[in-house]
Amino acid sequence: MTAYSCLLRNVVMRMPFHFAHLSAGFIAVLVGYTSSAVIIFQAAAAAGASQAEISSWMWALGLGMGVTCIGFSLRFREPIITAWSTPGAALLVTALAGVPMSEAIGIFLFSSALILLCGVTGWFDRIMQLVPAGLAAAMLGGVLLTFGLNLFVSAQTQPWLVGVMLVTYLALRRRLPRYVIPLSLFAGLAVSAGLDLLHFEQFSWQMAAPVLMMPSFSITSLIGIGIPLFVVTMASQNVPGIAVLRAHGYHTKASPLISWTGVTGLLLAPFGGFAFNLAAISAAVCMGKEVDADPKQRYKAAVWAGVFYLLMGLFGATVVGLFAALPSELVMAIAGLALLGTIGSSLTVAMANEQERDASLLTFMITASGVALFGIGSAFWGLVIGGIVHWLNLRNSLTDSGKP
Repeated sequence: MTAYSCLLRNVVMRMPFHFAHLSAGFIAVLVGYTSSAVIIFQAAAAAGASQAEISSWMWALGLGMGVTCIGFSLRFREPIITAWSTPGAALLVTALAGVPMSEAIGIFLFSSALILLCGVTGWFDRIMQLVPAGLAAAMLGGVLLTFGLNLFVSAQTQPWLVGVMLVTYLALRRRLPRYVIPLSLFAGLAVSAGLDLLHFEQFSWQMAAPVLMMPSFSITSLIGIGIPLFVVTMASQNVPGIAVLRAHGYHTKASPLISWTGVTGLLLAPFGGFAFNLAAISAAVCMGKEVDADPKQRYKAAVWAGVFYLLMGLFGATVVGLFAALPSELVMAIAGLALLGTIGSSLTVAMANEQERDASLLTFMITASGVALFGIGSAFWGLVIGGIVHWLNLRNSLTDSGKP
């Protein structure tokens, strides 16, 4: 733990402090953990994990995401955020039932090795270069739309809480754009305290500790669970993750990012790190104008997200209890407010090119629908179908112009 604490202290001490960067990093982690941390617990329990092993899963995931967020963002000077595979965790909840923990670790190693192979060979990078900017922006808008809508859905149960946060945002977004999100969060916390919506009665601090779990390998498990875990992680997480970067004007090559998430998975799988990938929704929180007017400075928000991930890993056993103390309406509202600007800019880019408009619209609608086919999420299918329509439109336009 000493080396771990030194790494955390050195990163924080060397960073210029801007509260907007810190708050964006915190909100990104808040969104990521509150949306799916419980699924991780369920997946670990499905494999028969003990409390110590579940704590180790959270330790490994926090450590892996923290180190990669900090490393990527400092290396490339872009807001690159990693995450665990949420659809992968959902897959594991059912797939790991009855599977010994040793086989589960073998599955994680196998899937991470496939991710590494995909990055090293450059296959993923070449595929992403074929995705038009309008379609990538439409997919991003579709992914984030639910979060924007949840801002107003949450007002049904807590109108005063959401109303105060929305008024704070609208009143300050032009005067204090860099601080409007944290100030809206503080306003929400103040109202929550006044309405007695904060419940820390069951909260307690507990340090997490790694537990080494040795792998075993079963051909049936590797094919039946390992390959689906790889496909879901790549299609439902890494594709949107790269698309989010591209939609915001960041053009880091995908191959090294994918490769290093695979390496991270190989190193931390024996401790419960089942899959690491690029983030989409939480990453978008760190890429808007509210974070910093200068796009070149927004990487600092991703570094702060990495710091918070490290803290979450260090106190992995207490994470769910911390977020459970906050009202769900507050979490939904702050996520929606933080993403409003990104949703608007995504739709602007998606609909800017008239020739791409119908393909972008289909991509947006399919992605926003949340439909999942064959265990693969709607973001992938939105890009696939939108890409087909785009290709057909391009072919028809060439035919009409007399070109072969």
